[in-house]
Amino acid sequence: MLKTLESYFEFARLGTNWRTEILAGVTTFLTMAYIVLVNPAILSASGMPLAAVTAATCLSAAFGSILMGIVARYPIALAPGMGLNAYFTYTVCLKMHIPWQTALGAVFLSGIIFLALTAAGIRQMILRSIPHELYAAVASGIGLFIAFIGFRNSGLVIGDPETFVSLGNLRNPTTFLALFGLILMVALEVKKVRGAILLGVLTTTAVSWALALAVLHAGVSFNSMLSTTTVTWAQNLVHWAPAPGGFHALAATAFQLDIRGALNKGLLEIVFVFFFVDLFDNLGTLVAVTKRAGLISADHSIPRLNKILFADATATVFGSLTGTSTVTSYVESTAGVMAGGRSGITAIVTGLLFLGAIGAAPFVGIVPPAATAPALILVGSLMLATITEIRWTDPLVAVPSFLTLILIPLTYSIANGLGFGIIAWAVLHLVTGKFRKQDWLLYVLAALFLARFIYLGAS
Repeated sequence: MLKTLESYFEFARLGTNWRTEILAGVTTFLTMAYIVLVNPAILSASGMPLAAVTAATCLSAAFGSILMGIVARYPIALAPGMGLNAYFTYTVCLKMHIPWQTALGAVFLSGIIFLALTAAGIRQMILRSIPHELYAAVASGIGLFIAFIGFRNSGLVIGDPETFVSLGNLRNPTTFLALFGLILMVALEVKKVRGAILLGVLTTTAVSWALALAVLHAGVSFNSMLSTTTVTWAQNLVHWAPAPGGFHALAATAFQLDIRGALNKGLLEIVFVFFFVDLFDNLGTLVAVTKRAGLISADHSIPRLNKILFADATATVFGSLTGTSTVTSYVESTAGVMAGGRSGITAIVTGLLFLGAIGAAPFVGIVPPAATAPALILVGSLMLATITEIRWTDPLVAVPSFLTLILIPLTYSIANGLGFGIIAWAVLHLVTGKFRKQDWLLYVLAALFLARFIYLGAS
């Protein structure tokens, strides 16, 4: 049985084994487990029941990741997408006063469109139309993006009203522990320790709890020697308590979507936004993960692309039926890749952990940001290796690539960065007479992105 599975998942060709794949799956889960807490917090603001959304988040992530692993055989995990969940709540439900049931109907329709375009081969054509230099820029840009998330979560980089961002307080326990975790992970990576990122996360978690307990114990007698910030941090960590949840909570959102309402209200614009953003966020993530894992072919094509896109589209439809916003591929999958994951087993393990998290979702908070932030920083830094594939001496390539790379983290959106890169590529090739008829789809994409930016500017 095991030999058959190893053959199906191509262990020999990929140079992997069960231990590595399982560790990689656990690593991916730990770096993206925050979605179990964050997604419900955002969607519940629309009026959706918190416990139900928590269960739906776990179930849709489990379904999407396992489907990706079995059908497409890639180490790519899926979950409800950040950004799209905020659009769902704050723009569609709160600003436009659309009931969350109707908004879920719009998500369902966007998923059906994904499936139709995948079956027709249009999504595949879109991916193939993007120049491979922009692939490298997207991968590097996402590296900066997730590293920036890690810096923010660790408190090393904070907001500043004068300069937008600034250096955080290094005496902050979260920041101190994150730096400790980063040093530990890098040291383990240098020593070629298998599962270095996972070991770093677990060790930093253990140290965080030990330090928090020590702080509270010391605070009894030496409270004057401890800062208020440190004591508060320790109290928040140690006094953490689980919240209610489970399979039974799903009844409040499962199959509650209103498809007819979405059609009657003419929500084509909303459906288009769900489709458009997810399409390019997914393509950007797909390129980054497969490139980092060395799974892109020599001709810059991605094997089994149709199956990858099918899994993503099906997961979105499934997510809307259970009660959550658009499900998409996660850039945190690169953490599992860096831990050695190369096959679909990595995604399956991540999915099984999300499935188990339905009952244990309230306990995911036991892993503090100080433990996961250094994993994001390390993975982000290593993803910049693809930057060498860009021809920086050629302005026609360098400028679009730079815009893609830098605007992904600065606009907090993969789609925005890729959009500016595609527009710049098309415009520069047009004005310099480098236009090629076979690149017609790229120019169509540039026009669509330009229309999107104009629309966003007018709204």
